[in-house]
Amino acid sequence: MSDAATRLANVREQIARAARAARRRAEDVTLVAVTKQRGVEEIEPLIAAGVTDFGENRVQEVAGKWPALRSAHPNLRLHMIGRLQSNKAEEAVELFDVIHSLDRASLLDALVKAGEKAGRYPHVYVQVNIGAEDQKGGVAIADLPGFLDQVRGSPLPLAGLMAMPPLEKQPGPYFALLAELARRHDVTGLSMGMSSDYPTAVMLGSTAVRVGSALFED
Repeated sequence: MSDAATRLANVREQIARAARAARRRAEDVTLVAVTKQRGVEEIEPLIAAGVTDFGENRVQEVAGKWPALRSAHPNLRLHMIGRLQSNKAEEAVELFDVIHSLDRASLLDALVKAGEKAGRYPHVYVQVNIGAEDQKGGVAIADLPGFLDQVRGSPLPLAGLMAMPPLEKQPGPYFALLAELARRHDVTGLSMGMSSDYPTAVMLGSTAVRVGSALFED
């Protein structure tokens, strides 16, 4: 196998092991390969190895490198995993199939208008500020019920909840809290877990893990 295929197999085995421990099916966890600042030559081996979902965090970068890849591989799905500015909503709707960082009413309005214009609506995860961190985006836990009502009243399909735990703390309790919020608000999708903590996230219910560095040699 290529180096990329070997690293991918290792990540998938970690996901499968964590899913078995939680009595879940590994097939219920989507691996989103994070390819921000990665070139086409690094992405193509992952496509060849069977990856179909890719995450990026800048609209400009996607516009530059993904159109040709998507033309050659129509089955690929692109995920916006970074903070999205409202003035980039039109471009984001054109480029992305899933947006993981919906966190405010102004962005919701911008995405709805962009979707009406484009004739397509990406699936959206509502980002929750799970650690109540001032420097991070995300809906406050107290504001989540009202914001979910707004999203459900829009034409944007609700994919689930997303969160990033505080870097300096153990992620498990935060993943468990997000899973509890999802249950409380009848949400099925959970975008949580990155290269450093995705097995823990899978054990606690993640349905989409965003893995970058574990798939690449640096």
